[in-house]
Amino acid sequence: MPRGPALGVPTRSDPLGRERHRILHAVQDRLEDVAKTAVAVMRTEIPSYALQDERFFDDVRDQVLTHYRMQLAALAGDREMAPEDLVFSRAAAMRRARAGFALEDWISAFRVGRQVLWDELLDCAGTSAEAQQAALSLVTPLMRYVDYASTHAAQAYVEYEQHVVADADRERRDLLDQLLAGVAPTRGPLLAAAQAYGIGPRSPMMAVVAVCVGDTRTGDLASAEHGYATSASIGISGPWAGRTLVVVRHGEVVAVPVVRTGMNAEDICAHFEAVQQRLAREGTMLSMGISTVAAGAGELPRAYEEARAALDLVPSGGGVAALPRLSPFDYLALRADDLARQLVDPRVRALLEEDHRRGDTLAATIRAFAEADLNLRLTADRLRVHHNTAHYRLRRIEERTGRNPRRIADLLELLVALAIRDGAGEGGDHQ
Repeated sequence: MPRGPALGVPTRSDPLGRERHRILHAVQDRLEDVAKTAVAVMRTEIPSYALQDERFFDDVRDQVLTHYRMQLAALAGDREMAPEDLVFSRAAAMRRARAGFALEDWISAFRVGRQVLWDELLDCAGTSAEAQQAALSLVTPLMRYVDYASTHAAQAYVEYEQHVVADADRERRDLLDQLLAGVAPTRGPLLAAAQAYGIGPRSPMMAVVAVCVGDTRTGDLASAEHGYATSASIGISGPWAGRTLVVVRHGEVVAVPVVRTGMNAEDICAHFEAVQQRLAREGTMLSMGISTVAAGAGELPRAYEEARAALDLVPSGGGVAALPRLSPFDYLALRADDLARQLVDPRVRALLEEDHRRGDTLAATIRAFAEADLNLRLTADRLRVHHNTAHYRLRRIEERTGRNPRRIADLLELLVALAIRDGAGEGGDHQ
């Protein structure tokens, strides 16, 4: 550690220089006490520092003293600062970053150190006009040093955080790749990472795949920025304790939530639907597919393919297709191709299209009649209409389409046509 600045001696014809020299020497004589004061203020004003032990503050005191000695040399004009002079500061910044201190805490420590030193400079200057002028002449070199030193420290922080982020991202990708191969890690860093996410060989898991379909604010399509924003939103704690493995890869965001004790698939679906809706309100439109539950890592590849297939069920404007919420009937109807749509009787199609324009009254009646097990009075109660009104609607459907809703085969055909219509995005909401 540097012993102290070798302060040069000003010429006799330079009274301002002599005053500066006097002030700097007076501060140097008190430097140990000044450093102790700075550390005490940091301990009081920076919450994360207040929680540390004496070993930590010994390190901080050494850093403060070294900085003060370098500053006094710079203020005396006896040396120009060079990057190698701040190697000690960069090393300390790395230590703070590794220990989890925020960059703003580190910068706050610089602010405190500068203020305490400036107060000491003013105190040593005295009240004479010449002394006050000499003190003011030290402001620019003092600020120059603080700016130079804090910039180097911030760069060290950024370098460390970039390294940590890249490392963590690489670890998450490697873990996901292994899980999508159907194998849970059994040793090494990947095993530790899997355990941190609650993932074991037999853990019940689901796969969620999300892609950005646009930005309502700019009209832009999917981008890396949207991917990482989605990843961050998914990582926010949901209805479960613990973290969720989330990876941005190949233009999509893949999440592997674990179905923990006391949860079910619907809890997972509700959480991710809330994420999709929150991002939509903020301007990022996502299509999101959610798989059924995989009984362990061996079934995760199947779940991932399910989640990707579910994306095909989402309308072009975005939304959520959650397979656990679909019946086999719903799934087959939503997967219907153009040929299936062409096979719908034109009379049925025409009625449903017209009914949709008028508010889907008949569609609601068809659904309610099926859910009531063909009980007309129960259907009317659920629709909150008179049973004669429900009867009239069913007769109208039969007259227009040639299908009698009271016959199982005809009712099934009407339901299929209605599901195909909704699955094509012509009406309804199949999230």
